[in-house]
Amino acid sequence: MSTKEQRIPGPDHPITVTPSTDHIVVRVAGSVVADTRASLSLKEASYPVVHYIPRKDVDMALLERTDHHTYCPYKGDCSYYSIPSAGERGTNAVWTYEHPYDAVVAIKDHLAFYSSRVDAVEVTPG
Repeated sequence: MSTKEQRIPGPDHPITVTPSTDHIVVRVAGSVVADTRASLSLKEASYPVVHYIPRKDVDMALLERTDHHTYCPYKGDCSYYSIPSAGERGTNAVWTYEHPYDAVVAIKDHLAFYSSRVDAVEVTPG
């Protein structure tokens, strides 16, 4: 049985999770999929900031869970959702860490969207 490597964020690979007051709206095929003023901004190493939106602010009826999974040694096991109304582009367009590692536990019950797989991710500074 193999065990997954778990890494702790640090100076060589920093990760910060901070509350955001930005207004974020995600749109697909004329529908608002997510609308929040309570997102979390995750900044990991040199990667662009990722907005994690609380599940309660996402129209889960527009999403469909998939069998796709990935693993991040810093965050844990990742599950995916597709957005059927986006067509092929919406496949695995949304990801979530349902049981994240302690270092990023704040992102539990939050979802993130690939901006290239939705029509718009509108961010209005709060």
